[in-house]
Amino acid sequence: MSGIATGLLPVGLDGVTYLGMGAMVLIGACLQGVSGLGFAMFCAPIAALLFPELVPGPLLALSCPLALMTGLREFHAIEWRTAGQAIAGRVLGTALAALCLAWLPVQTLSLLFAALILTGVALSLKGWRVAHSGRNTTLAGMASGLMGTITSAGAPPFAIAMQHLPANRLRGTLGAVFFIGAALSLVALSMVGRMGAPELWLSALLMPWMVAGFVLSGRIKFLMRQQSLRPMLLGLAAFGALGILVQTLTRH
Repeated sequence: MSGIATGLLPVGLDGVTYLGMGAMVLIGACLQGVSGLGFAMFCAPIAALLFPELVPGPLLALSCPLALMTGLREFHAIEWRTAGQAIAGRVLGTALAALCLAWLPVQTLSLLFAALILTGVALSLKGWRVAHSGRNTTLAGMASGLMGTITSAGAPPFAIAMQHLPANRLRGTLGAVFFIGAALSLVALSMVGRMGAPELWLSALLMPWMVAGFVLSGRIKFLMRQQSLRPMLLGLAAFGALGILVQTLTRH
C-alpha cells in the first residue's frame, strides 16, 4: 500500500484514507445494486464529514457508471414512462432550486427537506401508502432535483414514492433516471471548473471498489425478498435525511 500511496494516490492522500474511501464506495455500490438507490445517500454524508475531496465530483463520476450498470442489468424491467416522468420532474426541480437558493438560505432549505423526508418515512412506517402514479413520480423527481441541487442527496424522495414497485422494475427504472441525472450534473460541474483531471483520477482509483460492490450486489439481490426491500428503502431514505441534518449542522 505504501507504493500505491506514494506512486498513484493524489498528493496528501495516504493509503489508510484510500482504504476507507474504498470500503465506503464498495458498501454504497452494493446497496444501490440491491435496492436501486443508496450510493449517494450512504456515501455523500460520510464523504462530506471524512472525505470532502470526494464531494461532489468524484462521487458523481462513480455514481454515473454505477447507475448505467444497474439499469443495463435490469434493462428488461425499466418502466420508460416512469423514468421519463421522474427525469422531467428532476429537471424542473433543478430549475426551481436555483430560484429557492436566491430567496432562502441553504441551511433553512436543507433542514426543511430533511424534516419532510423523515416525516415521510415515519408516515410510511405507520401505514401511509404512496400510490405509484405519474403525478407522484413527477413530484418525487421535482423534490429530487431540489434536494440534489441543494444538498447533493436527491434519492430519498424516490425511495418514498417508489417503495412499492417490484424490485427489478425499481432497480432498472432508477438506474436509467440516475444515469441521466448524474451525467447532466457532471457536465455542469465540468463547465464551472469543479470536475477536472484530479477529480477524474481519484474516481478512477476508486472505480474497482465500485465495480466490486456492484458485483457483490448481484449475489445478494437474489437472496432478498420484496418484503425486505421496502424497509431497506425507507432506512436509506432516513439515513440520507439524517446525513443532510449532520452536514447542515456541522457547517455552522
